[in-house]
Amino acid sequence: MKRIFLEKFFPASRTTSILKEICGIRQHTGETLHEYWERFNKLCATCPHHQISEQLLIQYFYEGLLTMDKSMIDAASRGALMDKTPAAARHLISNMASNMQQFGVRGPSPSQLLTELTSLVRQLAVGQHQPALAAKVCGICTSVEHPMDMCPTLQETKSDQPENVGAIGGFQYGKQPYQTRPFDN
Repeated sequence: MKRIFLEKFFPASRTTSILKEICGIRQHTGETLHEYWERFNKLCATCPHHQISEQLLIQYFYEGLLTMDKSMIDAASRGALMDKTPAAARHLISNMASNMQQFGVRGPSPSQLLTELTSLVRQLAVGQHQPALAAKVCGICTSVEHPMDMCPTLQETKSDQPENVGAIGGFQYGKQPYQTRPFDN
């Protein structure tokens, strides 16, 4: 009776297809550990007569993990996950998956990051081809009518005020330099 039921609802071709999916399951980029674990369990439930040992099921799941999740599971298992019993490994993965579902935060996918980066590069490229529209302000008189090296203030020479020339460094023409007092050490 059981065999007739299985042959009717689970033909050999369908069973073979599901078995191949179970053996070759892979975590998708951007898929959380919880989502991958749920997908794996649903896949196994679609073929209850798969006759794959628990040890092999855990191995297939583990081999399909992304590197980061694989490393986290190994760290949580204090070594290699495959050194644990199948029941202990399943329990560990189940706990980690449920914890990640409750507390995990999904970051932007690599394709979203690539799209943002491409947009920024385009904006930068467009900005380099446009002439600079910012006004250049003179650093001396703050006028926008001329550059700093052409400032009229620099061009003025007053020969009737020679004491201004020596003012740099604290000296003024015709006056004594600042004398230090003996008690100011």
